[in-house]
Amino acid sequence: MMRLVLPLLLVLLGLAGGVGAGLTLGASSSPDPAAEHHGSAETEGSGDGDDHAEGEDDGHGAAGHGTSIIRVTPAGADTEYVRLNNQFIVPIIRHGMVRSLVVMALTLEVPTGDNDLVFQHEPRLRDSFLQVMFAHANAGGFDGSFTEAAAMAPLRIGLREAAAQVLGNSVYDVLIVDITRQDA
Repeated sequence: MMRLVLPLLLVLLGLAGGVGAGLTLGASSSPDPAAEHHGSAETEGSGDGDDHAEGEDDGHGAAGHGTSIIRVTPAGADTEYVRLNNQFIVPIIRHGMVRSLVVMALTLEVPTGDNDLVFQHEPRLRDSFLQVMFAHANAGGFDGSFTEAAAMAPLRIGLREAAAQVLGNSVYDVLIVDITRQDA
């Protein structure tokens, strides 16, 4: 008898916990009827990925879709992007042991025609970038909420400076196009 009661009790307890969590988290959803139809077939717009009329408030704030407004000067016709061939793998070491790995992919923004220059100097670029990434990791830059803008700023500045040391004025920016941390 006890063999049947205990599993049934655990299932009911798990179900009750799931319902309680669902009600708690579900209570924060917006009762805005426009949010209920967000992205549905009835409200599809021009197919540009934004289903709102021009100037319409979508319930996500003024910036739209949960992002803050970032003004970036668009690259001109004299700019091209060169993605480095391989990802960068940075071990995060704590107390003498690897605790996690950070994997990053970088793209360089360079003047048109300088992509061959990037590939000619790729070994030196990769070495310089890894030095910056290792220093950032050793300073704790990849701990906690490492993707926050304030936490990423020193890394972005360091990567930009490292690229400028190798390529001079032939690099406009270093873009972090992929980043992930895998904890051990």
